[in-house]
Amino acid sequence: MPKYLIIAGSLILLTLGLIHLLYTFFTNKFLTHNPETAENMKRDFPLITKETTMWKAWIGFNASHSLGAIFFGTINIYLAVNYFSIIQHDFFFSVFNLFTVGFYLWLSKKYWFRVPFIGILLTTFCFVLVLVLKLSNPEIEFYNTTIQSIG
Repeated sequence: MPKYLIIAGSLILLTLGLIHLLYTFFTNKFLTHNPETAENMKRDFPLITKETTMWKAWIGFNASHSLGAIFFGTINIYLAVNYFSIIQHDFFFSVFNLFTVGFYLWLSKKYWFRVPFIGILLTTFCFVLVLVLKLSNPEIEFYNTTIQSIG
């Protein structure tokens, strides 16, 4: 069950990341209703540098944000499918996953909108359930995974 919860939660994040990347480069979904805002972003630059515009930074932030969700989801799915015995016994892995999706959940509630919030809430639920199942199973002994355990 934990393996499938990790895959399910990670698949949600992977899907959200892929949609976000497609929206960033192939749709107008991230344009504003006021065309002047986008034009101002294309002319203005951040205080840190004049080497980019606010528009280029906006596109870059959206693309890198997408890649982060894609990477996180893909790595978790890959590890769950191919190396589940390692992640099943590694407490750090569960805590790190929970920290990451918890941060995404906070961001989605504070700064984004309902659809990503619900998706990330479902992912968080999956990962919390994985940790609860691990902690409630006395047969699973947590330890720090080393490179030697992989080989």
